[in-house]
Amino acid sequence: MLHVIILGIVQGIAEFLPISSSAHLIIFRDIFNIGTSIPENVTMAFDIALHLGTLLAIAVYFFKDFLNMVIKGFTKGPKDNEGKLMWMIIVATIPAAIAGVLFEEPIENIIRSNYIVIALALIIMGILIYLADKYFKQKKEVKEMTYKDALIIGCSQVFALIPGFSRSGTTIASARTRKVNREDSAKFSFYLSAPVVLGAVVLTLLKEGTIDIILANVSIFIIGILVSFIVGLLCISFLLKYLRKNDFKLFMWYRIALGIIVILITLFR
Repeated sequence: MLHVIILGIVQGIAEFLPISSSAHLIIFRDIFNIGTSIPENVTMAFDIALHLGTLLAIAVYFFKDFLNMVIKGFTKGPKDNEGKLMWMIIVATIPAAIAGVLFEEPIENIIRSNYIVIALALIIMGILIYLADKYFKQKKEVKEMTYKDALIIGCSQVFALIPGFSRSGTTIASARTRKVNREDSAKFSFYLSAPVVLGAVVLTLLKEGTIDIILANVSIFIIGILVSFIVGLLCISFLLKYLRKNDFKLFMWYRIALGIIVILITLFR
């Protein structure tokens, strides 16, 4: 149960900070041996359960935003800023949804155990996030984004299928290249993660045997979801406040350091 709590904390932190939650779950479990006591057939469903916890954090934290988007999206349409935002999220979700259905399982099977690739993805994306933030000036708020902006950001989310790239990292970096300010880049990234994670949760639940696995390990799933939910709420609030006055240098150095550690452990263990 201690390992379940640790992984819940890791998911809650890494899902929202641009450091890749999928990579961290793999690294903590396979390299640092945190969570190895969780049966192998439970692992994938458990990871999705942790994502469900962070999805609930997004839903609670941005409840008013999502409610206004849906109401105005269907009543006033794209002419209203909040209504337009709902349709932009739909447009941006399409590329990741298609790629997820087609490629997520092959990528998981090929790359999930390739720690060098994961480490390199951590390092490369960390540098790209920092450079995108440094060299593109902040001009736009979310309400000023165009459908072209949304589609480009949505396409970048496809790279997040590879553990190490990070969904929040790729979308925030892409938004910065579109000159969206830091805080609103993170906010749109959080909005965009909701339908993608929801889709992944639903697809996992529909897989044969998943419900049986959950019922046989109810306590593990409840604790994991609860911990990732609480920590996720705290991290959303932290990142939005942090980005008002700070850049992404801290996350870049962290990703580089972690990537180097993983490479060294992989080569010399």
